[in-house]
Amino acid sequence: MKIREIAILGAGSWGTALAWLWGKDGRHVSLWGHNGDRVARMRESRENSDYLPGLKLPGSVRVTSGLSDCGGADLIVFATPSTALRKVAVQLREVVGNARAVLLSCVKGIEHRTGRRMSQILSELFPDRKIAVLSGPNLAAEVVQNLPTATVIGCNNPECRTNLQSVLGSPRFRVYTSQEVASIELGGALKNVFAVAAGISDGLGLGDNSKAALVTRSLAELVRLGVGMGGTAQAFYGLSGAGDLIVTCYSTRSRNHTVGERLGRGESFTQITESMSMVAEGIPTARSAFECARQLKIETPIIDQVYAVLYEQKTPTVALEEVLSREQKAEHL
Repeated sequence: MKIREIAILGAGSWGTALAWLWGKDGRHVSLWGHNGDRVARMRESRENSDYLPGLKLPGSVRVTSGLSDCGGADLIVFATPSTALRKVAVQLREVVGNARAVLLSCVKGIEHRTGRRMSQILSELFPDRKIAVLSGPNLAAEVVQNLPTATVIGCNNPECRTNLQSVLGSPRFRVYTSQEVASIELGGALKNVFAVAAGISDGLGLGDNSKAALVTRSLAELVRLGVGMGGTAQAFYGLSGAGDLIVTCYSTRSRNHTVGERLGRGESFTQITESMSMVAEGIPTARSAFECARQLKIETPIIDQVYAVLYEQKTPTVALEEVLSREQKAEHL
């Protein structure tokens, strides 16, 4: 499998960062965005001022709002919001022309109502394609600063994942491989819910002891629900589980942490969402994870409280009291 051209669907911060990363060495990259006005500005300025101001896209990156421009790529990368992936994939199906194109999901989410992972949606719509996933502690703002970053690519096909590793990896963007597709996706999606909880903890000023306990118990809850949803326990201690959980819960650059922190400081959910230009995946994933846990009858006290704060207007202080008043028990990892 030779990858001569890459198409990235989604011109937000992550899609733009990947276009810069994989285009700066002269590789042909098409970056697709659904917002025609923003794409026109990006094409003229060579900059995504809405999401990554100051970053100049390489000349080898073509910015487009025409999905048909991406249909002939050898590698098609999804970097859309999770709630938009199915719609974009359906549209892509009408224009994709390369029968051997590999599909790579970099989207961290779980579909509402169906509980499907992003690769499962792609497999449903493109049953004959090789499909891979990429996830890890990868803040877009640090990737474009060329700071050392590690990620993991998961694929059921050994040759495919090894080839993607060699093509997409670099000394500053170290790519590991795994066959644990479900675990990689679930780790990357569920950690966003716990990042909201960590932000609430910081917004309430609960301190470092409290936050360390919260993140530790979040990992235990992530593993418990992740295994119930088809993942492998050991895999959640890797880059897309523990690694992504740590960076998202502690970084001030994390959108999900920011949402939680603002909630903890007393802002309303409506105020926060109306002021945001970027998607915080922890918001829709909290609903999906809550539903999946109910269906599987898995205990998820942290997810339950985040869901209640986001969707049932429970105040963060009441949610905190309910978590702290739970029965004390033995630690189970």
